[in-house]
Amino acid sequence: MKLVFATHNQNKLREVQQLLPKKIELVSLNDLGCTEDIPETAETLEGNAKLKSDFVYDKYRLPCFADDTGLIVQALNGEPGVYSARYAGAQNDADANMDKLLRNLKDKEDRSACFTTVIALNLDGETQFFEGSVQGEIIGSKKGSQGFGYDPIFKPDGYTETFAELPLEIKNEIGHRGKAFSKLITYLKIYHVTI
Repeated sequence: MKLVFATHNQNKLREVQQLLPKKIELVSLNDLGCTEDIPETAETLEGNAKLKSDFVYDKYRLPCFADDTGLIVQALNGEPGVYSARYAGAQNDADANMDKLLRNLKDKEDRSACFTTVIALNLDGETQFFEGSVQGEIIGSKKGSQGFGYDPIFKPDGYTETFAELPLEIKNEIGHRGKAFSKLITYLKIYHVTI
């Protein structure tokens, strides 16, 4: 089965390829020759994921899923949330985003945070949603070289390492994206394809 992942992010693509069964041929927007930056103008993670999956399905008529992820920080009233990728500006710069978050948390005692991923799967024009979350905290400085986004400053509950220090296998097992994709894979197995 060919399945489009509506992303240009090669880090995300590598993470997801490790999660999906080999019988699914995962293709990215780059593989389709789609260079467009699909607008994420919704006010929810669900809305942004659906915008992206609908865009690809409408244009290419291929089964497609898209995700949107938000980092929700308790002491900042849920920021950066749906604006996580563009927290420090439209350039989507991970270091700038982390630096801004660390500055905003400088005098905060509560550093608890939650990573949430929502996946929208568009098969034949119908959408299903899958969600995964992980609780943790924002540490005081960046640690680790693995992962991407806010991984170097997010330490999941029950671990002493950040997501950027943990092996990818563990991150996929305990992380928000891995949990959401596990639900997606179960859905595909039960309802649509033998994989």
